[in-house]
Amino acid sequence: MSGVVVRAFRAGDEAAFKALNVEWIQHFFALEPKDIEALDNPQRILADGAIAMAELDGEVVGTCALIKRAEPGVWEIAKMGVTTQLRGGGIGSAIMAYLIAVAPALGAKQLYIETNSALGPAIRVYEKFGFRHLGEGEHPVTPYVRADVFMMRDV
Repeated sequence: MSGVVVRAFRAGDEAAFKALNVEWIQHFFALEPKDIEALDNPQRILADGAIAMAELDGEVVGTCALIKRAEPGVWEIAKMGVTTQLRGGGIGSAIMAYLIAVAPALGAKQLYIETNSALGPAIRVYEKFGFRHLGEGEHPVTPYVRADVFMMRDV
């Protein structure tokens, strides 16, 4: 989408980060305790990760986090949300490109995703960026009830 600027999270983005994620999660699923923990504490993510914010005409319209995992060298792409009216316009792809570019500076060797099979457009974005599907036993245990698709790519 033309005119979209993706930037690093900054003070004052807390409400937009939470609202964009609550919007999509509640539309498709239900908020889980792990969601609330992450959305209420973006500073924990930022301690050793990153959060991207996408703006269009100065308004925040998308977000996604890079969260350090316990596995060495692995960061998780999580909490990607784009405002409902603009989904499918390339904002998710712009955010993904930004996070993939940022990941090496954090020390990431691999990027991991947990998602749900109902989110076909998001899965297609992940595949476009080289994420491969993981089979049973290839992925860590997830705290999310809704997660049924697991993907990874090297950085």
